[in-house]
Amino acid sequence: MKLFVYTSLNEANRSYLRQELPPTITPVFRNELPEIEILNAFQSAEIIMGNPPVSWFEATLPKLLFWQLDSAGFEQYQSVKLNASVANMGDFFARPCAETMVGGILAFYRGIPELVKLQEQKEWQGSHVRPHLDLLGNKKVVILGAGTIGQTCKQMLLGFGCQIKLTARQNSVADIHSFEALLEVLPETDVVINTLPGGADKYVSQTFLQAMKTGSLYASVGRGTTTDESALIAVLQSGKLIGAVLDVTEQEPLPESNPLWEMKNVLLTQHTGGGYRGEEEGKVKQVLVNLARFLKEEEILFQVDLARGY
Repeated sequence: MKLFVYTSLNEANRSYLRQELPPTITPVFRNELPEIEILNAFQSAEIIMGNPPVSWFEATLPKLLFWQLDSAGFEQYQSVKLNASVANMGDFFARPCAETMVGGILAFYRGIPELVKLQEQKEWQGSHVRPHLDLLGNKKVVILGAGTIGQTCKQMLLGFGCQIKLTARQNSVADIHSFEALLEVLPETDVVINTLPGGADKYVSQTFLQAMKTGSLYASVGRGTTTDESALIAVLQSGKLIGAVLDVTEQEPLPESNPLWEMKNVLLTQHTGGGYRGEEEGKVKQVLVNLARFLKEEEILFQVDLARGY
């Protein structure tokens, strides 16, 4: 069987995958092929690793048996029709995404971005910064989404003594299950963390943002499309929100003309939330585990239904 690897892997991890694959599977790596051969290699593969362009799936793929995504989210593939088994990365990115959110919020409250800039300018202004610092401890936090990222954020924030509510339409672990109920608690909430998937288009709307507590903080590691970015910029410029920690934006890379670049009360982490040193190797290990299960006809980890979105 042929494994087409769309995921961009370095030489060490390509070698590692080759060594660990069963002898019945031959890997073909996108970044080792001439451009003219890539699409044909994709269409002739029985197994795919990675997230190819949606347009590639317009042609039927009768040979495809198993597809291992290298992401947790996959809403862009909702219209793709396949007979193959599909798996996402499950909770693989939960901890790094949660650490980015907690780290960004903590950095914001403790004035780290401003202090870094002062260090670059060799200006000792600590006495002016100190009165404006705040504490994360005991803050009231609402987390949008009760999936693995949201639950991991909650676990971390409990250590700071935060009071936390999770939101979800149906997940039983959530405390809030409707938009109307959410609007009722926002005026008393200090921090909102967005971990929503892409299907929740502009869930954080102008109505949502206007309901937030004056002086509160917004953080997002959910898809950029889940936030009405124009409305967010407006409430940040008006001073209603004290600031924002954004791992994602509506358009990525963020255009140079976007006001978010210049706003002192915005911390942009540039979609690095799921990243860490062992990320690439972890993706290889994940596909190896699921391939072994697939070949033995065992249950695949984190199998998903593209049409349903989960």
